[in-house]
Amino acid sequence: MIQSKEVRVIGEDGKQLGVMPTHIAVRIAEEKGLDLVEVNPKGEPPVCKIIDHGRFKYEEARKKRSAKKKQSVITVKEVKLRPKTDTHDLAVKVRMIQRFLADGNKAKLVIIFRGREIVHPETGKAVLLKVLGELVNYVVVEQMPTMEGRRMTMLIAPKPGVSIPAAPKKGAKAEDAGEDKVEDKGEEESAVASEDAPAPQSS
Repeated sequence: MIQSKEVRVIGEDGKQLGVMPTHIAVRIAEEKGLDLVEVNPKGEPPVCKIIDHGRFKYEEARKKRSAKKKQSVITVKEVKLRPKTDTHDLAVKVRMIQRFLADGNKAKLVIIFRGREIVHPETGKAVLLKVLGELVNYVVVEQMPTMEGRRMTMLIAPKPGVSIPAAPKKGAKAEDAGEDKVEDKGEEESAVASEDAPAPQSS
């Protein structure tokens, strides 16, 4: 498979064997029960190494798998808002964005204008800046508010070196409170039942 008539050869121990005709290098590799593998085809002449080709392919595949595991995949989450998003809904959105950023991802905030809302883009920008104000300690702005048709977008990312606390999910406290209410209700029902129960009759 090696097209060049001569190659620079590296032995199985890593030592330089010098430049030689390709057929001679192949014969040396075969005598050792190994393979002649081209490791730098752009060299003048190409560089080949005497190695176990099967083991070489295995090591290359293992390195690729290891490198892939170390790669961090960053996702961009699009969060849609309205120019008139109320305070409660905005707080929910901020918590959601904070949880997403805590995982090392980015968030693309999108204000969607409908009808005549488009004539007041400053209202949408105010919403974006309000969200930014809530997260200012944890994020950097990669793209300031920009109009794209009827959409205003802003891209934010986690601030390097800053640990972002994951915001509690909506309803977490409410569920705890609900459990307490169920327990209290059960105690009240028990108390009522004991009061309504007929008194024991003496024989």
